[in-house]
Amino acid sequence: MAVSYNRLWKLLIDKKINKTQLCRQAKISTNAMAKLGKDEDVRVEVLVKICTVLNCRIEDIMEIVPREI
Repeated sequence: MAVSYNRLWKLLIDKKINKTQLCRQAKISTNAMAKLGKDEDVRVEVLVKICTVLNCRIEDIMEIVPREI
């Protein structure tokens, strides 16, 4: 199984927030943002900070998807 953060990018568009603004507001590193952009694993702490800023649940910003073979 793999992680997809497509829901996060759609939510940012809906809320008119860019990645730089999210980094600042959530106090997450640019490295964490880069990992999100590549659908790589990040710490749960990072996801919680994002959810706090966006006032949403984890399932609103990510989903588990089958790995492509």
